[in-house]
Amino acid sequence: MSRQSFRGLTWDHPRGRDALVAAAEASDLDLTWDVHPLSGFESTPIEEIAARYDLVVLDHPHLGDALVHGCLRPFEDLVGHEQMAEWADAAVGPSLESYVMDGRLWAVPLDAATQVAATRADLVDGAPQLWSEVAALSHRAPVALSLAGPHALLTFSSVCVALGEEPGRAERFVSDEAGRQALELMTDLAARAPRHTRDLDPIGLLTEMTAGDTLAHVPLVYGYVTYADTTLERPVRFTDAPRTAPGSRPGSTLGGTGLALTTRCQVTPELLDHVRHLMSGPVQEEFIPAHAGQPSARAAWTSPAVNEPVGGFYRGTQETLERAWVRPRHAGYVTFQSEAAEIVREALTGATSHGAALARLDELHLAALGHAPKGIAR
Repeated sequence: MSRQSFRGLTWDHPRGRDALVAAAEASDLDLTWDVHPLSGFESTPIEEIAARYDLVVLDHPHLGDALVHGCLRPFEDLVGHEQMAEWADAAVGPSLESYVMDGRLWAVPLDAATQVAATRADLVDGAPQLWSEVAALSHRAPVALSLAGPHALLTFSSVCVALGEEPGRAERFVSDEAGRQALELMTDLAARAPRHTRDLDPIGLLTEMTAGDTLAHVPLVYGYVTYADTTLERPVRFTDAPRTAPGSRPGSTLGGTGLALTTRCQVTPELLDHVRHLMSGPVQEEFIPAHAGQPSARAAWTSPAVNEPVGGFYRGTQETLERAWVRPRHAGYVTFQSEAAEIVREALTGATSHGAALARLDELHLAALGHAPKGIAR
């Protein structure tokens, strides 16, 4: 009798790929991992992916669309509440809870990340901690914002969080006061950013920082531990996201990835054992860091052994992750995120006024909420 074969899809970067591939090769499963680029991970409709794959690595904002299309399996039907409680206790920040909707867990957090500050310590005398310090630094060193793809909106949202307002919690996406302050700050910084950085995604920005001396600081970019490796010629130092005042909340939008099982997947006990293995303490604290991964277990984030080879990446950004904003997850949010990011870019270049941009964000936000079926959590 032939073994059950499985096919998974993850994103094409060592952080998203290497540990999963290595773990599959070391197992008795017939499990093959395909990859797609970061842009595909961020914007490809989840129902299209789930129709072709058994295991899917996804971002939590895709959950609303996934639930509408009924394409994922809830984990409590597969592993039970005791196992889920263990995973919840072990997870750092809102990594696990971001995959809970309608009281059910739809993915397990293999990877934890949020927007943090990235600095070339050899080019900058101390990483700025406040947004006012970021603005001051931009007058004497090359500073860039993460604006490509959906990241213009994510950066805007994080600045609003630092200003004390979480977007998308009411009929208006953000208030005029917080929205205008965020756009004014971003417009000022974008005007001095190196022009070649405008179209770079987080991987592109961090690659730029490690490849040469043309970029000294990015105040908000998704943390990638691989660029903090102290053996690199030009390692990046990662610290907490900027605040508006000492002691205030670092504004950041949660990222990371979850591993989901699709409804087309013929789940076996061996496959569930493999998922448990990936979430286990030894794998999270040893195997995943050894294979360019970024674990979701708090024990790994606080481990001296995990932190030492990467310049304290985890310790230096943990507060930001613990307090990160979790994006809306209603159906239609991913489309809203892409369209809204373009509006933010237009506001930063002067193609549209800040007031008009905020009004348009509200319109898109309400339209997206209107498309979310009643009864599905937001």
